Amino acid sequence: MTRKILVIRFSSIGDIILTTPVVRVLSEQLGAEVHFLTKPAFAPLLQANPYISRIITLSDDFESMIEVLRSHEYELIVDLHHNIRTQRIKMALKRPSKAFHKLNFQKWLLVRFGINRLPDIHIVDRYLSTVSDLGIKPDGKGLDLFIPLENKVNVHFDFGLIPNSYVAIVTGAAHQTKCMTTEQMIRLCHLLHKPVILLGGKGEMEKAEAIMHGTETINVVNACGTLDLLQSASVVNQSGVVITPDTGLMHMAAALRKPQVVVWGNTVPEFGMYPYYGDEKIPWVSFEQDHLKCRPCSKLGYQQCPKGHFKCMLDHDLEAIASAAVKLIDSN
Repeated sequence: MTRKILVIRFSSIGDIILTTPVVRVLSEQLGAEVHFLTKPAFAPLLQANPYISRIITLSDDFESMIEVLRSHEYELIVDLHHNIRTQRIKMALKRPSKAFHKLNFQKWLLVRFGINRLPDIHIVDRYLSTVSDLGIKPDGKGLDLFIPLENKVNVHFDFGLIPNSYVAIVTGAAHQTKCMTTEQMIRLCHLLHKPVILLGGKGEMEKAEAIMHGTETINVVNACGTLDLLQSASVVNQSGVVITPDTGLMHMAAALRKPQVVVWGNTVPEFGMYPYYGDEKIPWVSFEQDHLKCRPCSKLGYQQCPKGHFKCMLDHDLEAIASAAVKLIDSN
């Protein structure tokens, strides 16, 4: 009889993509039928994943959702979110479970006192360790993101771009202290001397329009607010290089094996959520102001710098960032 396992991760874009190696090894190495419980907004990220047999979405109607989950009679629950809501679900289902340890105390020590007690290990490998006693082993295959045909974008037809010749710049993130300013992005576009496409959601449309206004004389395309998640992934997949902050599209780019330049603001790679390529040697370059004692000021971020100076982003060498991106795209 096939083992049936429920994996839980509610959000967000990057975090869900980072769980895909766990899903894959459960399916391939255990032969398990894997179901995934997540928020409706993020279900499209998993819909074409061949290692997931069923996606169940989080519902406000808790009892009805629990009845659906009970009907599948899971042998095991793998809780990779581990919060009060997942605890409530596990208690209701009364099935054996394993939970990911978030290391929140260690993160608090680093943010509050600059004391780093976090393990020097990527969060993917920590996710995998949650199920290591089942006999599974890391397979070194990196992250998974499968783009259905209906979500694939023809960048030449839609945007006049040639695949693998342009730079995809991620304009935003959930927290502004992770992002370059509008002025920095305008300057960066001019320094690249390559076609550029701006990516982001509806929340970045105003910023992208300002960037377009400042780059009227060069080849910059604005796709902010016009693409869904998987269409954005398709554009990333056809780019030559991605310039991104610490955000979900960084992990999308890693899942698609794209070289990238990561520009860090208030967060730090030590949290264990930098680009993950498994055993594949995909080049990427990291820029951070690691001399600043106020970094990290948060494990997530703020809408504005709590110190008022925003040196973690404003002090970046844009010429060096552009040079790194050009070297990556020209080496493809």
